[in-house]
Amino acid sequence: MITANDLKVQGIKAIHNELQENHEAIISYRGKPQYVVIDFKKFEELRAFELDKAYLETMEDIKQGRYKTLSADEHIEELLNEL
Repeated sequence: MITANDLKVQGIKAIHNELQENHEAIISYRGKPQYVVIDFKKFEELRAFELDKAYLETMEDIKQGRYKTLSADEHIEELLNEL
């Protein structure tokens, strides 16, 4: 774990060193974990996982009939009614 003060003093080097030992660098502020830094490759993997999950959920919604078809005008009208 990196403290906010360590980050202030060491900068990116503190993050780099932590990522050499761990999969993520947790940054604490006032003694509590506040932020997580991961390397960009891991971020891309997590983002791809999120997109795959969203796709599978959407396909399941379609399979279960949990959707509706609207024209552009109907969709805009629905959005305006929600405001």
